[in-house]
Amino acid sequence: MAANPAYQWLSALLCYPQADLIAALPEFQAALDEWPALSAQRSELQALLDYLHSHDLIELQENYVATFDRNRSHALYLFEHVHGEDRDRGSAMVDLLQEYQRHGFTLGNDELPDYLPALLEFLAHIDTAHAQKLLGDAVHVIEHIRVKLAKNHSPYAAVLAAAVALSPVTPQPLIEPPVRDMDEAMETFGPDVSGIEPLLKPAIDTIQFYPKSDFQAACKGASA
Repeated sequence: MAANPAYQWLSALLCYPQADLIAALPEFQAALDEWPALSAQRSELQALLDYLHSHDLIELQENYVATFDRNRSHALYLFEHVHGEDRDRGSAMVDLLQEYQRHGFTLGNDELPDYLPALLEFLAHIDTAHAQKLLGDAVHVIEHIRVKLAKNHSPYAAVLAAAVALSPVTPQPLIEPPVRDMDEAMETFGPDVSGIEPLLKPAIDTIQFYPKSDFQAACKGASA
């Protein structure tokens, strides 16, 4: 039983649509009707459930791929929006993976730790206070993706809006990361143990969902 089922609910809705998701739509509807935590986003989430209910599975899958896999501005990999191709992304991945491991949470072989549905699933099974802290760290990136989805009138924006609403932290504007040439980075720093990413920096104490310098700049801009 999930400690924080709302996170698990949102995680499932953000995953690639499969037949079992469609079969479970009545359960999602019941949860939306009953959970006060989601009441502020009720109309938008209802529109997403209606969308999933009214389209063929193949069409849903094609739209999902077009939305998230073929449009990098909508990518559900959080660190892509923070670090781009910079080598700090690999360090942040390691930090987050270690956070999962400390709580006995295991990712599938084909999953990356910064995949938003994976993070939400993790938050569903840990202490509520710690889940709120991690969500507060990530909320700036989640809101950044939500804005992009909303501009393209995607019904999935409702899921990210609900995640933002559950956070105790008000999101700040996200500064777009610089694009680093990965071949150049490999030549400069050498490969990591996997041979895929450039050599990682030593792990830091906090997970880099949001660079401190960028956060401070955004805060100054918001208060000016």
